Amino acid sequence: MFSFFKKKPVAPDAAAAPVAPVAPPPPAPERGSWLDKLRGGLRKTSSSIARVFTGTQIDDALYEDLEAALLMADAGVKATEFLLSDLKRRVKEERATDPAAVKGLLADAVAELLKPLEKPLQVGEHRPMVMMVVGVNGAGKTTSIGKLTRHLADGGQKVLLAAADTFRAAAREQLAVWAERADRPGSRPAVEIVSQESGDPAAVSFDAVVAGQSRGCDVVIADTAGRLTTQTHLMEELKKIKRVIGKAQAGAPHEVLLVVDGNTGQNALSQVKAFDDALQLTGLVVTKLDGTAKGGVLAAIARERPIPVYFIGVGEKLEDLQTFDAREFAQALLS
Repeated sequence: MFSFFKKKPVAPDAAAAPVAPVAPPPPAPERGSWLDKLRGGLRKTSSSIARVFTGTQIDDALYEDLEAALLMADAGVKATEFLLSDLKRRVKEERATDPAAVKGLLADAVAELLKPLEKPLQVGEHRPMVMMVVGVNGAGKTTSIGKLTRHLADGGQKVLLAAADTFRAAAREQLAVWAERADRPGSRPAVEIVSQESGDPAAVSFDAVVAGQSRGCDVVIADTAGRLTTQTHLMEELKKIKRVIGKAQAGAPHEVLLVVDGNTGQNALSQVKAFDDALQLTGLVVTKLDGTAKGGVLAAIARERPIPVYFIGVGEKLEDLQTFDAREFAQALLS
């Protein structure tokens, strides 16, 4: 079992009110159950790579087939070249002669490449801790916010949501549903929501941060409208929201998270680069990894833009969004 979040002490300048210790989240599914889901979700990716190791010889043909399989899995050219070079070094050092052993060495290489992405989301250093969540339409942004909110509330955090996606009524409704689910009287602090029928997303975000301060909230999460990275004026609006949040609370937002759809492969990497250039991302949430043949994109992210992956998702249920573990992911990718 594992915790969703890491608790940090509140900074001295933010400790006007005492912060109660964070209770652990409700029991996560057994580790084996989660790994089974992860392996199942990555099966399309893993099966294409695993076929490379069904022969009996370790030769140039095997490495050529592996190169093709990694590229097909959207690991990208840079990560593929790095992994092949690293694997050949490991094979030589270990004097491996069995394809199954080489497959295990590849898992080690992938885990080491992905390790810099493994970092827990830290809650409690600021009060409130302000999170700004961005992503393109359809990536699962609002649903991911709902799941994070539920886990935070289960961990004893008082959460306030800013429905800053003022262009889509369904987004406000989704947040309201998740807030209602998380608000169980007597079991956890209430989840509140700040929204407007219409208006400026930056203004909604500002009001939410101010409200979070006055109401003693632990976390404020701003749900922003989906944005295409190719539309400059829309990206500029996200920059404005970030600036305005900073005016509401010095140093905020403390986290800028991008939600990306794992099924989009190299396009996901392009989104990471574009949003990072515009907003200086602090973390990623990679969704919809179930059934993807493009699970290698995390290797591409690790090699080209190593931003921490706080969470990965392999389904629609609450427990299907879990913390990222490099070793687990590498093993599932090569199972």
